[in-house]
Amino acid sequence: ARPWAAVLALAAATFSVVTTEMLPVGLLPSLARDLHVSAGTAGLALTLPGLAAAAAAPLLPVAVRRADRRTVLWVLLLLLAAANLLTAHAPVFEVLLAARLLVGVCIGGVWAVAAGLGGRLLPGPAAGRATAVIFSGIAVASVLGVPAGTLLGSFAGRAWAFTAMAGCALAVAGALAVLLPPLPAERPVRLGTFPGLLRRPPVRRALTTVALLVTGHFAAYTYVRPVLQRTPDTGPALVSALLLGYGLAGVAGNFAGGALAARDPRRGLRLIAALLGAVVLLLIPAAGSVAVSAALLLVWGVAYGGVSVSAQNLLSAAAPQDPEAASALFAGVFNTAIALGALTGGRLADGPGLTAVLGAGALLALAAALAATPAAAPAGERRGRRGWRWRGWRGRRA
Repeated sequence: ARPWAAVLALAAATFSVVTTEMLPVGLLPSLARDLHVSAGTAGLALTLPGLAAAAAAPLLPVAVRRADRRTVLWVLLLLLAAANLLTAHAPVFEVLLAARLLVGVCIGGVWAVAAGLGGRLLPGPAAGRATAVIFSGIAVASVLGVPAGTLLGSFAGRAWAFTAMAGCALAVAGALAVLLPPLPAERPVRLGTFPGLLRRPPVRRALTTVALLVTGHFAAYTYVRPVLQRTPDTGPALVSALLLGYGLAGVAGNFAGGALAARDPRRGLRLIAALLGAVVLLLIPAAGSVAVSAALLLVWGVAYGGVSVSAQNLLSAAAPQDPEAASALFAGVFNTAIALGALTGGRLADGPGLTAVLGAGALLALAAALAATPAAAPAGERRGRRGWRWRGWRGRRA
């Protein structure tokens, strides 16, 4: 039972960083109002940590390459608690952005280190299930973390929402220190490792798919609350309930995506991207119907729930000898995409409007589905393979 307890502690760590990262989505209107900035400017509370996480993900494993991973993780959770406290009591927007910069460092570090530990804690056939459980913290953050934080912030204010997250991060830091076994670095990551990985076509294709898909998702999802509020008779309570349904669907999607990724992660990621793009596009004409918007939001949750675990499995398969370096690249690209998505959505929301936000998100997701499809073999090569099969058949018949 001890390895599974350690896996659950890692899931709690991913829950903590993702809830902290995404909490401004639910509090975006109140953040803008409290700190006297526009909704698009308030979106920088998502953009900045994404950029910081993208830089920290590859650099932190290099900086702590020989440190015990257990120590690295609980120290990062302590830093996350401090950043949440600073966010809770920031008097001006600039101080809040400084706190969110620290949040980004924690996000990048936890993702880079924790994402590939499932196989170390439970090697063999259980490794895939362990990885799915670790990434389930992301989906549970959508189900419990962000809605609960949004509800608390709506009634008691920003300070209480982020202070609660600081307490959660402290508790998780203690759990990691107690439940994780010693995890010395297996193969220290160096800066020179990353160019070698990027020269591999499967790694490049996987990272391109992740970049397009996550940018498209966050361009749309960052502004999902005002999108839902366009629908007549949709008040704050109903929107919160719809986002809870989205999160529950994401939990199911996480484990469904994990099962699909265990068989064929590339095909699974391509299917997820195509489904997500179609759903976001259909939300444009669905603005007049609560029922249709709710159904599409549930399908969106199922689709996005499988993204992280499918992409992690795909990167692990593409770089089996450098799992932590592959996880660091994955985390860097993922968080860059979060930042770009939030920034793109903010510019479009302040300019052309919410229809353009949804359209851009859908097109990027559909482009990701195309990027996940490997290039066809040249015609001569295909003819050569067909000719070989035909001659072999004739030879066997003779």
